Amino acid sequence: MPPKKADSGDKPKKKGRTAGGGGKKISAYNKYVQQELARLKADDPDMPHTERFKLAAQNWKKAKENPKALA
Repeated sequence: MPPKKADSGDKPKKKGRTAGGGGKKISAYNKYVQQELARLKADDPDMPHTERFKLAAQNWKKAKENPKALA
């Protein structure tokens, strides 16, 4: 039995994703949480991520960026 060739051409090549492709837009919540997590980490780097995320979610309820916030 002859050895298989490395590039037999049986399978079509997969198309790679291009960098910076037009993906989904980031929601206002996701944008706020990214900024808030960074701010909280800068204020208290020793705080666990889960606690930072809880605080960010609580702060979102009152944030001006939140379209559903009770102002």
